[in-house]
Amino acid sequence: MRRMKRFSIIPILVLSLLKLTGVAATTPPKKAPAKKRVVVRRRAPIPVDPTLGDNIDGDDLTIRRAAVAALGGFAGSVVVADPSNGRVLTMVNQKLALKTGFIPCSTIKLVTSLAALTENVVDKNTLVYTSRYVSYNMTQALARSNNRYFSILGKRLGFERVRRYAEMLGLGEKAGLDILGEEPGALTEDEHIAGGVGVMTAYGTGVSMTPLELAALLSAISNGGTLYYLQYPRTAEEAEEFTPKVKRPLQLAPNGIEDIKEGMRGAVDFGTARRAGYDPNEPVLGKTGTCTDAHSASHMGWFGSFNEVGTHRLVVVVMLTGGHNVSGPVAAGVAGQIYRNLSLQRYFVATADPGKAPGEPEIISTTPNGH
Repeated sequence: MRRMKRFSIIPILVLSLLKLTGVAATTPPKKAPAKKRVVVRRRAPIPVDPTLGDNIDGDDLTIRRAAVAALGGFAGSVVVADPSNGRVLTMVNQKLALKTGFIPCSTIKLVTSLAALTENVVDKNTLVYTSRYVSYNMTQALARSNNRYFSILGKRLGFERVRRYAEMLGLGEKAGLDILGEEPGALTEDEHIAGGVGVMTAYGTGVSMTPLELAALLSAISNGGTLYYLQYPRTAEEAEEFTPKVKRPLQLAPNGIEDIKEGMRGAVDFGTARRAGYDPNEPVLGKTGTCTDAHSASHMGWFGSFNEVGTHRLVVVVMLTGGHNVSGPVAAGVAGQIYRNLSLQRYFVATADPGKAPGEPEIISTTPNGH
């Protein structure tokens, strides 16, 4: 009996030793329950009516209908102007368009480019290394909206020169002449802005801009260098008696405007504004902008553009505000739809209006002034 008890203990001892040495099988640990995959879906923004409160007397109704249809329910504004004389043809969401302004985001790179070319900091073919092995020329940098490239140009220019060209190009002052309710944008006077002048020239920090100011700037680029006062006729009679008024001719490098046009065309052909390219036979040139406005905590999507085809040339500025669904590429898509809507109506190939032509432009001032 004692012998049997002795032998019955042996297996237990052996099993214990095997466990201690890791040889014996142990009970496999229980698998943790699989984590459920959580898919976060952003809520679609609530559509708005951007036309509420607008006064459309004096608008070109063909253009307004095309702009309203393209903007849809976006919280944003559209300004369309004639670059040859500064007439505003329509303004959708006038209350928003006339407000103090928003950060221009990457549209400020147009100012940076013209300043750098005029000051001989670079020419359009100069390669600027943004890292050890990567470089851009101006056409590529505008098309791709490379922040590092324009930050480098800003540092080479310095704050004073950047601010001087921004003023000359119409930022920080009213773009319109006697447009009821218009407020100007602003330009910082503090050269020690957070991040330095490079963030100003790449992102627009320290600048607030209205859609009207961008429309005036794009008009000057489109027409070859004349900054017009924007005028917004409010009646058919005012439209009939419209006379262009020149604010000032721009003092830029002889080829500066043509040089940046290549980058603006590249933005639509292969860069950040591809959504605006509705027809390769009807070229659109433009510049996108995407960022967050610190003052309003609003995501911004900008696209400033003009076309170069047919009888009727237009400047189209789209500014979108709101949630994460807005961006420069989205704004470019809205602008592209406006051009497409008008093209389908053969607007750009229509015979020019045989009515009364605008009178000779009147030069009111030639230097940057107050608000």
